[in-house]
Amino acid sequence: MRLIDYISEGGFIMYILVLLNIIGMTIILWKIISIYSYKNQIESWSEKILASFKGKISNSGMSETLKHELLKDEIGNHITALEFGLNTVKIIASIAPLLGLLGTVIGILSAFEVISERGLNDPSLFAGGISMALVTTVGGLIVAIPHFIGYNYLIKILDSIETKLENKIIPKAF
Repeated sequence: MRLIDYISEGGFIMYILVLLNIIGMTIILWKIISIYSYKNQIESWSEKILASFKGKISNSGMSETLKHELLKDEIGNHITALEFGLNTVKIIASIAPLLGLLGTVIGILSAFEVISERGLNDPSLFAGGISMALVTTVGGLIVAIPHFIGYNYLIKILDSIETKLENKIIPKAF
C-alpha cells in the first residue's frame, strides 16, 4: 500500500494529522535555523543585551542584587523571544495521539455498526472500521513522537544558550 492509501483509509482524522505534521515540522525547521543562527552570533547578542541593560540602569541607585535580577530578566526575555512557536510544536505533540485515539474510537464504532447491520457472516465487511482504527492510531503516534523529540531538543538548546549568555554577560555587568 502507498502512503496516500493509508492516509485516505484513515479518513478525515488522518488529513488533520497530516496538516498538523506539516505545520509542526515547518516550525521545527524554522526554529532550528533561527536558534542556530542566534547561537552562532552569541557574542554580538551578549554585547547588545549588556548595552541595553546598562542603558536602562545607568545612574540608578539600585542594589546589586536587584540589578542582577533585572539582568537575568533581560536575558530571559531574549530567550522567550526565541521560544516563539515552540508552544505550537508542544501542542501538536500533545494532541496528535489524542486525534489518533479519536480515529480509533470512530473506526471501532464504524466496525460495530457494520456488525450490527449485517452480522458476523463476512468479516471483511467490518475490517474497514478496524483498519481505520489502527491507521489513525499509528498516524497519531507518528506525528507526536518527532514533535515531542524536536520540542525537547530545541528547549535543551535554548537552556544552554541562556546559560552561556548569563556566563558571558553577568561577569561583565558587575
